[in-house]
Amino acid sequence: MGPSGFRGCLRTGILLSVVLLTTRIPPMAAQFTRPADLLSNTQSGRDPFVICSSKYVSLWWCHCFSFLLSSASLAKPTLSVSQSTVIELRSMMTFYCRTDVDNVTIHWTYNNSTLVLNERMKLSADNKSLTILVVQREDSGSYQCEVWYGFEGQSSSIVLLNVNYGPDPVAIKLDSGVDAGDVVEVLEGQAVNFRVETQSRPASDYTWYLPTDSIQPPTMGTFTIQSVSKEHEGMYRCLVSNSVTQLSRLGVVKVQVLEKLTAPSIEFPILPLVENATSVSLTCKTSHQEASVQWFLRGQPLWPSDRLTLSSQNRTLIIHGLQRDDTGPYECEVWNWGSHARSAPLRLAINYGPDRVDITPGSASGEASTIQAMLNSSLTLHCRADSNPDAKYHWTHERSSALHTGEQLSIEALNWEHDGIYSCTASNPITGLARSASVLVKVVGPQSSSLSPGVIAGIVIGILVVISVVIGLAYFFYSRKDRW
Repeated sequence: MGPSGFRGCLRTGILLSVVLLTTRIPPMAAQFTRPADLLSNTQSGRDPFVICSSKYVSLWWCHCFSFLLSSASLAKPTLSVSQSTVIELRSMMTFYCRTDVDNVTIHWTYNNSTLVLNERMKLSADNKSLTILVVQREDSGSYQCEVWYGFEGQSSSIVLLNVNYGPDPVAIKLDSGVDAGDVVEVLEGQAVNFRVETQSRPASDYTWYLPTDSIQPPTMGTFTIQSVSKEHEGMYRCLVSNSVTQLSRLGVVKVQVLEKLTAPSIEFPILPLVENATSVSLTCKTSHQEASVQWFLRGQPLWPSDRLTLSSQNRTLIIHGLQRDDTGPYECEVWNWGSHARSAPLRLAINYGPDRVDITPGSASGEASTIQAMLNSSLTLHCRADSNPDAKYHWTHERSSALHTGEQLSIEALNWEHDGIYSCTASNPITGLARSASVLVKVVGPQSSSLSPGVIAGIVIGILVVISVVIGLAYFFYSRKDRW
């Protein structure tokens, strides 16, 4: 502000002070221009302008500004930068705002908004230079400086700052794959798209190193194998390079191709399985070594228990202490995330028994310890015992060791000689076990005084034998008496 402008502001300020102090109800803010008589005294071409504000009703602050009055408007400032190529974390850069007008106010904008300084930014004392001490990628954008003289302002042209960075850490992604720890699994026959994920400015260069010569190494960040097979398994490497930052990073992914699964089979020992006496191992046989295995019992998933144990990879199922209800059916299923296949059901033939032996007359179901049957009637006895395989039956009578074989014993016409105890023995040749049961058969007939011819003949013979014995003894004693 020139001397004339300063004197104009001084005179205007004195006048305004008198006006404001004598006014009872001043406004909270006011703008005043110098009276016309002061304007006529201005010689420097700068016209004073006064801005007054008040925090309290009776106390005002007034500021006087002098404007350059000329036919030419405020010139547009020029914005320049210290360097054109900037690399993240390795560069410091400065923006310079140049103007021909002194005593101006300078403001800075970033992406069309007022610039908010952070700890990495510094302004010069006159605000004409802005320095970013350590450039980062988020500093990229459009910058401008604005020059204000009083109420007149001009903005510089936009300067775009492009920060070069990267490449960041590289990851190779497969669109149709499944991450399984340190490998990515893909299903045989699928189309597999490889994609490199990283951040870089400018765009990176890509160099691929593939596990097979059947694929031409690509030069882009993506490529596709249309129908993947086992020959495509292995390590895929991609070197990502930035020609400006001179940095490179390597991305690596291991690919495992899962075959289409075929049905497995269950192997087991070709030995007789005996209840309570044996344990058995069932093995799920499959050519797909990478596939997971799940066992099923009676169509439901099988879970380990005290008697059912699985190997570490579920390939073998061990049944301890076989029970007769462990017959199954058993199935094993191989699976991966893309497919599954199940074996044919397997039933185990478990040998057991014989259990308790029951003897029943005729078709009766109840066990009998004593059976009465009429003389000359027929009698059928049934011997039953639960056994696998079916038991073999052997009948005996208390007066005969070999009477009959088979589950059923039939007598067409009972006589007195059929009276007595009958025994049935059930045996299992596989388990080596045998069990027996007995029943008493009583033959009963009508009471009669007449004897049958056979009985009479027996009685006669018995009497004759007794008489013969008596005569013989009498003769013996008589002969011995004569000698004495």
